[in-house]
Amino acid sequence: MQEFLTATQSFPAVLFSAALVVVIAFWLLVLAGAADHHSFDADLDTDLAGIGGVPVTVSVSVMVAVGWFSALTGSVLLHRGDTTGTVRAALALGILVGALLVAWAVVRLLVRHFRRFFADQPPPSRQDFLGRVCTIRTGSVGTDFGQAEVAAADGSTAIVQVRQLAPADDALSAGSPGLLYAYDAVGEFFWVSPYDRALDPGPPPPLPRTHRRTPPRRTS
Repeated sequence: MQEFLTATQSFPAVLFSAALVVVIAFWLLVLAGAADHHSFDADLDTDLAGIGGVPVTVSVSVMVAVGWFSALTGSVLLHRGDTTGTVRAALALGILVGALLVAWAVVRLLVRHFRRFFADQPPPSRQDFLGRVCTIRTGSVGTDFGQAEVAAADGSTAIVQVRQLAPADDALSAGSPGLLYAYDAVGEFFWVSPYDRALDPGPPPPLPRTHRRTPPRRTS
């Protein structure tokens, strides 16, 4: 046990140990609902590394886990040896490079086999809320303040900042329906207008089933 703890706290395994702690903390936040596993898909491009096609958090997590195990194994073997000084430092650096290469190769192999299980969809955007009906959650909506609850296409809900042009024909209050018709990227809010749910035609009715008419049989 002491040998294991010493290896995890020595170079280069200590680098992967710190990264592994971050990865575990992130997935605990995902399980608690405080983070999304697609959080970094729009910020990092993994296609250049040959590991694209799956969420960035998944590929990076697997790479960190494999790299940690590889570096830990190399560190244990290095501690059991008798090398010291410059030779030991060079071997430790070689273990770091080798662990990175092994982790990248394993993730690339896994991504090639499991890429088809992940739908190739763009990450969610605030623009997806445009044209949707929301429910006002603040007492009023003006040109500088207002919040509303809106449902996404997957059924999840979000609280967004909304504003209404003045003078408004109809005042928006808590519980009133509104229509998100524009988005201000600078202020990070939606422009909202009053909406009458009675004017919503709703989903189209299902098409009636058609039955094929069989021609009457001829009697001789």
